[in-house]
Amino acid sequence: MRITVVRGDIIDQDVDAVVNAANSGLLGGGGVDGAILRAGGQAQLDARRALRDRIGSLSTGQAAATIAGDMRARWVIHVVGPVWTSTEDRGGLLGSCYREALRVADELGARTVAFPAVSAGVYGWPMRSAADIAVTTIRAIDAGVDEARFVLFSDGAYAEFSRALDRQDP
Repeated sequence: MRITVVRGDIIDQDVDAVVNAANSGLLGGGGVDGAILRAGGQAQLDARRALRDRIGSLSTGQAAATIAGDMRARWVIHVVGPVWTSTEDRGGLLGSCYREALRVADELGARTVAFPAVSAGVYGWPMRSAADIAVTTIRAIDAGVDEARFVLFSDGAYAEFSRALDRQDP
């Protein structure tokens, strides 16, 4: 699997699946989640409601998919990242978001997947640590996905994910 890092907006990516940093209720929030929901329109909102009605809420570290609606992507894979805390190591839960997203992508037959910096926004995860966990986790997975693309909105996030990828390049 090829791993790439791009500076841009995840909603504009021409990929099979976009990973959404969702909240457990799945119906939109701020940041990446709100942007993806707005871009997906009514069809995505309806799909999220149907998913929520079927499963209740999505647990931290888990993933589930819906159609993407009006986005370029075909699917949105929703993950709930952990809230960062200095008193508990929740890195395993953050890594699980990436593993589970790729598992769901494989089930869907997605060949290209765009990821945000899960938990590194309003959930407060330090960007350097978020980048290291994300890149290390994705590298360790043998998935049917051809490309895992980290799409970062800010220069700082792009720099940290680029650093993590360069540092860990074989």
